[in-house]
Amino acid sequence: MAQLDPDRLFPTDAGARSLARTLYQTVASLPIVSPHGHTDPRWFAENEAFPDPAQLFVTPDHYVFRMFFSQGVRLEDLGVPTADGSAVETDGRRIWRRFAENFHLLRGTPSRMWIDHSFQEVFGLKKRLSPETADEIYDHIDACLKTPEFRPRALYERFGIEVIATTESPLDDLRWHRMIRESGWTAGRVVTAYRPDPVVDPEFEGFAENVEKLGEITGATATDWDGYLEAHRIRRAYFKEFGATSTDHGHATARTENLPRSEAAALFDKALNGTCTAEEADAFRGQMLTEMARMSLEDGLVMQIHPGSVRNHSAQILARFGRDKGFDIPSRTDYVRALRPMLDAVGLEPGLSIILFTLDETAYSRELAPLAGVYPSLKLGPAWWFFDSPEGMRRYRELTTETAGFYNTVGFNDDTRAFCSIPARHDVARRVDCAYLATLVATGRLAEDEAYEVAQDLAYRLVKQAYHL
Repeated sequence: MAQLDPDRLFPTDAGARSLARTLYQTVASLPIVSPHGHTDPRWFAENEAFPDPAQLFVTPDHYVFRMFFSQGVRLEDLGVPTADGSAVETDGRRIWRRFAENFHLLRGTPSRMWIDHSFQEVFGLKKRLSPETADEIYDHIDACLKTPEFRPRALYERFGIEVIATTESPLDDLRWHRMIRESGWTAGRVVTAYRPDPVVDPEFEGFAENVEKLGEITGATATDWDGYLEAHRIRRAYFKEFGATSTDHGHATARTENLPRSEAAALFDKALNGTCTAEEADAFRGQMLTEMARMSLEDGLVMQIHPGSVRNHSAQILARFGRDKGFDIPSRTDYVRALRPMLDAVGLEPGLSIILFTLDETAYSRELAPLAGVYPSLKLGPAWWFFDSPEGMRRYRELTTETAGFYNTVGFNDDTRAFCSIPARHDVARRVDCAYLATLVATGRLAEDEAYEVAQDLAYRLVKQAYHL
């Protein structure tokens, strides 16, 4: 494997490149704050060795296996578990060999950059993964994983993570977070985030049963509208006990509603009875965004809205493998009209903090940056999911800075299930931001001393401030 270029992602102009390099050197080793992600809290609770290289790099990473699937590789052959528990490949070495055989499919993608970074910086590998080197690299990584230095907590500390948030459903008992808290591990801070989709989306499988379970957990009469809202308040307070500072909402649209109580209650009854239309289901989700914003005013939790993904686009894959298997596809998203009911209700309230994300890049300069540039409750989340690439991060800065500036954005979220990619992703974000700042200085739009300050803000300060960390 060729050594990673120390000046990768920096401008080609010599002066701007030199400045980008020196800016980056001031932020490269700053602690990582990871306020939204999908790593498994069980890793940090039990602190057991990762099973094998395939379970670390391939099977949990939908960025990887969706690309392979697009070229005819079966998910079963990559060890991706099925919904019904039917047989899939469990031999890590065989999965790894398929990974190596298809590694060329990742050329030019951010996944390739993250994996190369992990191989070199985390595992000290010098050779490129290929069918010829697959077994040698597998054995090297496997041997590393058997040592204490590569246990989850040790990697957490080695990566320089200051705090990491996982994401759990209101129905989760948070046992792993409790185990972490009771373990006496003081070097790490692992917090949860409240993701209520299973109990606010009438189209989520088992919605009515989920709401009933929510009532059982909280002791509230969750099948009654007022009791249902109270159940959320109780559960949010419980999540705060385990460090939660944010909620997370992955709705299909950014639609919000501010219905009279009687209409909201009637809609809730239809959702429970399974009789609401698709339009009514969307209206209910929209009402719940406004209700969640009101609750955030009460309890101080930061609200994250992640709309615009057509989830589980393939019904066959959903039935066979379940959710989060690479078939969530971006769609056009309206924000200006969609968010107005919620913003009319609470958008000017002091203390409310709402972070907006998008999978529709056309909305950045047209809608999102102007909204965040005037509403004090709104901030822009970073380039997300399909666009947390060097190109996507650069476009994000170019499309939002002119209207929202830097201080209506919130730093970087790695949003990953692949643990070893966390430092790689933050490294890419810091490089891209430093390159952008250097370009602003080179073109006379930013003073050099200001660029150093902004670099620190983007890499570290803004995310702590935005997420109350």
